Amino acid sequence: MKLLVTGGAGFIGSNFIRLLLAESDWEIVNLDKLTYAGNLENLAYVKDNPRYSFVRGDIADAKLVDEIFKQHKFNAVINFAAESHVDRSIQDAAPFIATNITGTQVLLDASRRHGVEKYVQVSTDEVYGSLEDGEGYFTEDTPLAPNSPYSASKASADLLCRAYHKTYNTPVVITRCSNNFGPYQFPEKLIPLVITNALEDKPIPVYGDGMNVRDWIYVLDHCRGLKLAIEKGAPGEVYNIGGGAQIPNIELVRKILKIVGKPESLITFVKDRPGHDRRYAINPQKIQNELGWEISFNFDEALASTVDWYKQNKPWWKMVKSGEYQEYYQRWYGKLSPGT
Repeated sequence: MKLLVTGGAGFIGSNFIRLLLAESDWEIVNLDKLTYAGNLENLAYVKDNPRYSFVRGDIADAKLVDEIFKQHKFNAVINFAAESHVDRSIQDAAPFIATNITGTQVLLDASRRHGVEKYVQVSTDEVYGSLEDGEGYFTEDTPLAPNSPYSASKASADLLCRAYHKTYNTPVVITRCSNNFGPYQFPEKLIPLVITNALEDKPIPVYGDGMNVRDWIYVLDHCRGLKLAIEKGAPGEVYNIGGGAQIPNIELVRKILKIVGKPESLITFVKDRPGHDRRYAINPQKIQNELGWEISFNFDEALASTVDWYKQNKPWWKMVKSGEYQEYYQRWYGKLSPGT
């Protein structure tokens, strides 16, 4: 198996590459633009693996993508490459359209021209919109109702994938996952933001009343589901991958502070995000029943392990939280910037 992984220097992509190199004999080419969230340090210890190679480039660059496909003759493609942070999409939607929609179209065209046997589009539960308390769970049949420029761009990419399967019989599989956490996650996301700010005794911003509910999954459980989607996923199908760990944001923040041993006085409530989805919850029965996927990691144990990873890897996240990230943080949270 020769696999193209796009966006493999990011959080989920790098965890996926490390997992595959450890648990399979697949050859991997990683195509990544190395934007602010792409970090080759995430893959430092596999960079010399003979089954791994890296190409810096943009998935929206049709000429480059076609050259890579000609050179490598991929059996499969998995597309992680995406602008993925809701707050950033509210500031400027243009990069989300370019990468998440146009980039997907370029990859689909190349996959079709070069006879790829499986194309997996890594999507998100956010394309379904928001659930109210007690409303149940997202299933693969839940209508798409995105509420942010980010989720709208991902829903658009999903619909492109569906159209390419229907029109050209492109062997596309779509996965939609709940919120991931684990090592190497960029610290604009909630869990690493809380951990790293707490470790530095800095304020922890919480949107609104903090009662927005997310369904959390440890990143390696997600990655094993993605591997199954490549191996066994039926073309044209959608598979939801959910961790079954629903918790309001404020309770999660308090739980992390307890693990770290820091006071709740660090919590600072801030103005809510525009269009903030209230609740996500995924029903993963389809991938469980059809592909044999199951959860391996207990949420509380995985959360404690994640906190420990950030404690042990301060040089990694201190580097990440400098520079451009600091400027972005200042724009959103003002005096709560990690530089103050």
